[in-house]
Amino acid sequence: MLTRPLILAAALALTATGAWAEGATCHAKSAEKKLAGAAKNSFLTKCEKDAAAACTMAAGEKKLSGAAKTSFTNKCVRDAVGAEAQKPA
Repeated sequence: MLTRPLILAAALALTATGAWAEGATCHAKSAEKKLAGAAKNSFLTKCEKDAAAACTMAAGEKKLSGAAKTSFTNKCVRDAVGAEAQKPA
């Protein structure tokens, strides 16, 4: 009984494009703007909050709930925020 929602959540996590998938990630945008220090942290915090709100709305539109909603939202936010580019050593 419990495996069906988990399978659905995993399938959604693998196929979800997210509300922000078509745009640049938060880290990419901060790099484009050449932000550093407190300005970068502030920008990333706001960008992540905006992404979370957009992803939560997208999950609601898809009528997701429980584990499927959590999985979708977490992946969507991770995709929107992106990874910070590694500095060469």
